[in-house]
Amino acid sequence: MRTHRWRKSSYSAQGANCLYVSAPDGATIRLRESDEPETILTTTPTTLSALIRSAKEGQLDHLGAA
Repeated sequence: MRTHRWRKSSYSAQGANCLYVSAPDGATIRLRESDEPETILTTTPTTLSALIRSAKEGQLDHLGAA
């Protein structure tokens, strides 16, 4: 198994619920959460950028509604 260099998000506090990011080749971004490090999401920089932009613009706010 290949080892990735993971970086913890600067927005993550100390302790649990930390987001880690790895971008080994610049074309693929891997994300994992500290409570389940074996679960890794894979995406591209373009797709991740679109997700972040949508969240910042409030386009995903309805997903949190009960």
